[in-house]
Amino acid sequence: MAVTVFPLLILVAAAIGFFLPDFGQKLAPGVNTYLGIIMFAMGLTLTLPDFALVAKRPIPVLIGVVAQYVIMPLLGFGVSWALQLDPALAAGVILVGCAPGGTSSNVITYLSKADTALSVTMTSISTLLAPIFTPLLTLWLAGQYMPVDAGDMALSIVKIVLIPVIAGLVIRLLFGKLVDKILPGLPWLSVVGISLVVIAVVSGSADKVVDAGLIVLLAVVLHNGLGYLLGYWVARLCRVPVRSARTTSIEVGMQNSGLAAGLAAKYFAPEAALPGAVFSIWHNLSGAVLAMYYRRSADKHQQD
Repeated sequence: MAVTVFPLLILVAAAIGFFLPDFGQKLAPGVNTYLGIIMFAMGLTLTLPDFALVAKRPIPVLIGVVAQYVIMPLLGFGVSWALQLDPALAAGVILVGCAPGGTSSNVITYLSKADTALSVTMTSISTLLAPIFTPLLTLWLAGQYMPVDAGDMALSIVKIVLIPVIAGLVIRLLFGKLVDKILPGLPWLSVVGISLVVIAVVSGSADKVVDAGLIVLLAVVLHNGLGYLLGYWVARLCRVPVRSARTTSIEVGMQNSGLAAGLAAKYFAPEAALPGAVFSIWHNLSGAVLAMYYRRSADKHQQD
């Protein structure tokens, strides 16, 4: 369901934003609220053992989080430079690269028969570090394209990401049995939230989709694909086992592009949110394909 329905719903959301921009703009003021709900839902799914893995297996977690905040920001900058993107689009691509890992990476990791516990920990740690690294890296790499208010962006990420995630984690600790009952519905809450974000950000740049849609798609495909590739081989070069390297590959290549789109719409031009919206669609489609490949490889390895 997660692999098939989610990308389809995001495509429908993008179509609504494109063909009904007036409706989409009515949703635009609530983007930060939608993102906060998504992150709160993520917090509800977390438990303390997710963080205990940092102490038990610090090296794979460290490699994954460092790769997340080194590979993807530099790839975003490199792809923007290579394709000679307009400043707003370049800033948007770079901001996607500077965002933390996306929660959908956990689902893709599970379907890949990779290390799901490691994926959840990497996503959690990179998310908690986002108020520090996302604005600083954006200022460094995207600042030459557009002005970046790193301090205000950091405060926004604290409000949108850090507080909701911690609130969700605390509620899970206090009311675990009640939260367990609603856990199956939380992914759908996130899907609705991301869909609303996509509708809003696409509607704000609907006039740019026709002109810049193909070049943005190319940038996103390169960014995402190279993230998978480099994430895997960096982990392998650091002597991480294959199963954990596949996890790192997925974690690095899949970004919290909804957050990036929301921040881009707020701090840059409307069209800067377009790469984040396209990334939201593409990385789920590519992740599903990658999951099939990794799963078959894992099954073949077991048979051998």
